[in-house]
Amino acid sequence: MKKYQHIFFDLDHTLWDYDRNVQESLTELHDVHQLNGLGIKDAQALIQAFYNVNFKLWALYDVGKIDRDSLRATRFKLVFENAGVDPESVPTLLEPDFMHRTSSKNYLLPYAMEILEYLKPKYPMHIITNGFNESQAKKLNASGLSPYFDLIVTSETTGHKKPDPRIFQYALDNLGINNQDVIMIGDNPNSDILGAINAKIDQVYFDPHNKGIEMKPTHTIKHLKELEGFL
Repeated sequence: MKKYQHIFFDLDHTLWDYDRNVQESLTELHDVHQLNGLGIKDAQALIQAFYNVNFKLWALYDVGKIDRDSLRATRFKLVFENAGVDPESVPTLLEPDFMHRTSSKNYLLPYAMEILEYLKPKYPMHIITNGFNESQAKKLNASGLSPYFDLIVTSETTGHKKPDPRIFQYALDNLGINNQDVIMIGDNPNSDILGAINAKIDQVYFDPHNKGIEMKPTHTIKHLKELEGFL
């Protein structure tokens, strides 16, 4: 009998290629909204300013210091400010256009579809994400990932964000399983790995860029195909 009965996956940066999808969207937005006329000289300048700001905002969101609406309302104002441009000049439709375009992109990380094809006959699989309901649902549909997953658990639905063990417990309760029945696969040392440790769930740290981790995960992999070695 295999050790695990179910698998939990993170979505962004683990299966869905966040960087490629976001960068393509920002490149389109720079052109469509004519941001060079507002002072952002090229798409690369927009991408750099976005990266300088966005992950800090998400870090605040993950610890409950800002909510979804605040994140969306302030994101591009801070991006413009970071790029040295008047934050009040942000086009009204820039944020919703960014959300729509990005969530509609379908680039996946290497081996994502292959590993899901391999795992699907063997395990029920589920998503646990700190992303927002609407955008995560669009990503799953646009990228063709939806058919592989049964339960989609978001922080918006549960009111708890990884690494809070309650978001994992919500999934366990909904599935009627115990923490030893499942393994969590994700790229974020804090939300995914520490979160799973907090919930007493085994973990796979996905580390394609060799960032390393202070904790000691159950497994560490550099590409998703390595999961075939123990699942």
